[in-house]
Amino acid sequence: MKNKGIYKIISLILSIVMMVFAVLIVLQLLKMDILPHNLFIPVILIFVLVSLILILWINFIAHGTVSRVFAMIFVLIYTVSMGIGNYYVYKTDGFMQKVTDHKVGDVKNTVSIIVREDSKFKDLSSLKGKKVGRLNNVDKVGTGKLLKAIKKEKGDEYFNIKKYDGALSEVEALYNGEIDAMILNESYRGNITSVEEYEHFSTETRVIYSTTYYTTKKNDSLVVSDITKNPFTILISGNDTTGDVSELSRSDVNMLVTINPKTSTILLTSMSRDTYVETVCDADGDVACPNGQMDKITHTGIYGLNTTRETVENFYDLKVNYSYRVNFTSVIDVVDALDGIDLNVEEGEQCDLFWANMKPGLPVGQHHVDGETALAFARERKAYVDGDYQRVRNQQKVLQAIINRAISSSVLVNYTSFINSLQSAFETNMTYDEITDLIKYELQTKPEWKFETYQISGIGDELMCASLGQSASVQIPDLNTVRIAREKIQAVMDGKSSYDVDEDGAPEYSYYPSQVTTDYLDTETETVDNEVNSDQLTQDQETYDPNAGYDSEAGYDTEDNTTEG
Repeated sequence: MKNKGIYKIISLILSIVMMVFAVLIVLQLLKMDILPHNLFIPVILIFVLVSLILILWINFIAHGTVSRVFAMIFVLIYTVSMGIGNYYVYKTDGFMQKVTDHKVGDVKNTVSIIVREDSKFKDLSSLKGKKVGRLNNVDKVGTGKLLKAIKKEKGDEYFNIKKYDGALSEVEALYNGEIDAMILNESYRGNITSVEEYEHFSTETRVIYSTTYYTTKKNDSLVVSDITKNPFTILISGNDTTGDVSELSRSDVNMLVTINPKTSTILLTSMSRDTYVETVCDADGDVACPNGQMDKITHTGIYGLNTTRETVENFYDLKVNYSYRVNFTSVIDVVDALDGIDLNVEEGEQCDLFWANMKPGLPVGQHHVDGETALAFARERKAYVDGDYQRVRNQQKVLQAIINRAISSSVLVNYTSFINSLQSAFETNMTYDEITDLIKYELQTKPEWKFETYQISGIGDELMCASLGQSASVQIPDLNTVRIAREKIQAVMDGKSSYDVDEDGAPEYSYYPSQVTTDYLDTETETVDNEVNSDQLTQDQETYDPNAGYDSEAGYDTEDNTTEG
């Protein structure tokens, strides 16, 4: 009798917990609206019927010891499964709430004081009375933030300021001992390390002081009326940083993803990070953004995602509906959470060594790779004859592999890790409802997605880049391939294949850049030292000849986070 009483108590508790879990999962699914309407009612009925049957079995039908043991085991398994299901749905809801939270004030900016690694300077106090370089016209807001923080902490005129028009001339001054330290917005670090002479800048220098502030920006989308029926285009902007995806940096990946749900077609359109474009600045963005000036597409990321998007729209003469921002850490975390991805390395894509991480490369054949290897493959260019063009193709291949893995059943094995990795892996201006609509579409129709790819080409040159204040290696785009890219995107939007678009046509490099200047900047208000070291170059507004080259204020929060050492 005593055992029977214990069994009844346990069965009652399990029945209550099971019903609570069943109600919770139904409420969560109802709130998320993640299931297609033709599946929602059947799923709810299944939950209710199975729960009722198990409750009847464990409380009224099971009498013998063996029957009760089996009933207890089945109910326990079902209850635990419901609990795990609730957790998965809860995590999915939390993930989508986070990535679609288009709050303002979430763009991180870090400005540092940098010294040579072998210098005697250890902290801010050791720089008193020393010569410190700053940029004259670039990033005046960030530099002003740092100087304000130092003034508050150490007082006025703590060190002697020397001004430079370009980041590279400022670095050169640091290296040759002209200055003892330099002020640099961390978003410009990639501009320096991309120059061969300073590719080891990050290991040859160290940060002894920094301040962090957050800009007030909002990333609006061009909403599609029904994302499961109408085609749309996404801009994927890949920052060349690790850690926080919200931190401003160069946009090394600029890929347009055009999706047509009706034809189950996904077109990936890419450009080289060095593509020479006219910068179109976000109207509410950085006041120092060189609007209308010529620069590499990668440098637009320094001024925010909106500037990158508007520049891409102007370049291709089309509209982008949505945007996603990712970085190096995103790729590693997502691929690892998926338990790796499958890459088929074809002839011409193999390499013996990845220069990105100095680890063994991938030979021809099928490979299952982890996040670090996938990132190294996507970043590699030095191992290839056609360099950056092969890197773009590698990036497209990695993205395809991630999508294929993410929509496969294998993702369920590491679902929690996958969702956790996505929460900090990217930012998007897609809405919560749009993402759930896409999930419902995938669950209901199970489309066989067809991937198509294209990349624009160009020719190398060394020309003035507005954000650098001097010339740098660039890719002059072949405008014929830009036209083809635009027509391919339109073809997919119209329900056709991009491969139907004729790719003939002679290369066209007639490009009319604006005169590069710094006149768009305000007059410098910092008057600590009027000496300016100029490395500013000019460029005539002429037609590009492939044989001869060219012929002749955002809102801020009030708190600064400063770190020293």
